[in-house]
Order: sequence, then structure tokens, then C-alpha cells
Amino acid sequence: MTEENSLPFINDFSTTLGALILGFVFLVGVPGNLFIVWSILARIRRHSVTTFLILNLACADGFLMALTLFFVIYLAKQSWVFGIVMCKGVFYLCNTNMYASIFLITLMSLHRLVAVLLPTKVSLIASPRIAKRVVVGMWALVFIISIPSLVFRNIRIDEDEMGKPRMVCVPNHTLYAFETVSGFILPYAVIITSYVLILRRLRQTQFRKKVRSEKLILAIVVTFGIFWLPYHVINMIQVFNSLNMYRLSSSLDHIWQSSRAVTSALAFISSCANPVLYTFAGKSYIRQNGFAFMARLLEGTSLDQGTKKGRSPNSESNVGLNNVVSNGNGGVSTPNEDNTG
Repeated sequence: MTEENSLPFINDFSTTLGALILGFVFLVGVPGNLFIVWSILARIRRHSVTTFLILNLACADGFLMALTLFFVIYLAKQSWVFGIVMCKGVFYLCNTNMYASIFLITLMSLHRLVAVLLPTKVSLIASPRIAKRVVVGMWALVFIISIPSLVFRNIRIDEDEMGKPRMVCVPNHTLYAFETVSGFILPYAVIITSYVLILRRLRQTQFRKKVRSEKLILAIVVTFGIFWLPYHVINMIQVFNSLNMYRLSSSLDHIWQSSRAVTSALAFISSCANPVLYTFAGKSYIRQNGFAFMARLLEGTSLDQGTKKGRSPNSESNVGLNNVVSNGNGGVSTPNEDNTG
């Protein structure tokens, strides 16, 4: 890997734009995710599996948003002023929450898959009690697989355009490859497969009506992919280039180098986008419920569940599926579902 390839700032425009994006992300993402956490913990008495997953996702996203201040300062000063320990520690925590976000979204998709394909057994296979254990195991996993951030990041002394020394917190190209494969390609393959199977199953039934909970989770999945894809594309281009597997032209080389700051900042947007998605999904509740609209969206009411009246009373196999697709709380409504609280 060349020295220039590792720089997070190549020109003033990309650096300034990246800093502005991160500043916006901090202002929206921190209070937005804290509001979600408050809504679930203080307003919702009965937590579904999906509500529990959304709570963990909001915690991961909110903590990640709080770390953006370090990167705003990094881009503004064009030098890492926090030392080697913070260089490793901050990026380690970023990786931890990045993995947690995508793994939680993957768990949401798998939960929907189980609920649609095995509606009568979802309370046993994907109960809140089991979900708690799975999520605890997931957090343990993300803390472990983020360890390469501690190993493969270091401080390097470089010079800016004026010849002044600056500190750069840089990773080894191996870290980029590991991040992309384990934190994007593999989990997203599971997500896409899950939704393909879900859509195939729904098309085989009479319940084809678009439901808020399905659209909300799908919007979370799509949003994450849109904002993280450019970051991982840049990762792989840099990996291929550093390994001499594929030599880019000088003009294209400059393009991806100069876009590192922007694509990294865009990746953070996915963590502040979820509160915005929830707000749009629950906008019909805002006038009636005020600040409690988020709880109403996630918890669901008899009004949300009143869309069940179109189901066939003679189709026993569709009873559980009907509960899944008609529940507007983003979770799965089953007669035997336990509380997480």
C-alpha cells in the first residue's frame, strides 16, 4: 500500500464535505436514536422481538453517532490529534457498532423469514427469550471480530501540502478486506436471501397487501445498503490496488482516493437515517399521540391489528402468517409470545 493510498483527506473539498456530513449526522443521529431508546424503554410495556432488536439497533447507532465528533475534528484539522490509543480505540468501537448494526438488521430479516415460513412455530423458534440470548451472543461476537481494528491500525507521521507534519490514523489493507466481507457481503447475502424467500411465500398466499411493519424493516435494509455500499466499493478498489491485483488508471485512482472521506461520512448516515424512517412511518400518529407516536408505531394498537378481517377462516395454515403481516408494530403478534420486559 502506498503512503498516499491511506490518507483520509486528499483535497479540501472532500474533506470539508465529509466534515459537514458528519456534523449533520451527529446533530440528527444522537438525539434521534436516544428518542427511540426512550420511546421503547419508557413508553412500551410489552416488547416484541422486533422491538427488542430495534432497541439494540438504536443503541448501536446512537453510540456510533456520538463518535462522529472525533472524525469531524480529524477532518477539520487534517491530523489525528488524539494519540495512538484513541486511534485504535475509537476505530475499534466504530467497527463494533458497524458490525452490530448490520448483524441486528440481519436478525430482523431472519426473524421475518421464520415468522412468514413457520408462523405457527415462531413463538418457539424466535421467542423474545431466545432473541435475548441471540443478541447477547451477537454482541460478544462483534466485540471479538472487531479486534483486527486494534491490531491493524496505527499512527503514521506524514506531511501536508505546506510541508507541516501531521498524524494520520491508518489501517492495513487487510482490515478493509475483512470489514467488507464479514460486515457487508456475507450478512447482506443472508438478508437478500431472506427477503427473496419471504416475497415468494407472500406471493403464494392471499395476503399481498403492503403492511407498515414489512415496509419499515425493508426500508431499514435498503437504506443501510445504499449508504454503506460506496464505502465498501472504495475498500475493495483500494485492496485490489494495493495487492497489485488490478491497477487502476491515475485519473480513476485519484477519484477513489479523494472520495474516501465522503464515502466514510456517507456510511455514518445510515445510523441516523433510521429515526427519520420511523418518523415517516409513524407520521399518521404524530398529531394524535405527540411524542408518544414512536411507541404507538412500534407497539401497535387494536387499530393497527384491525386489518385482519380479510383473512380466510378456513385456511388454518395462514392464521400465523396473517398475524405477521397485519401487525403494524414491526414485531410479530403471536398468542404465546413472551414479554422481554
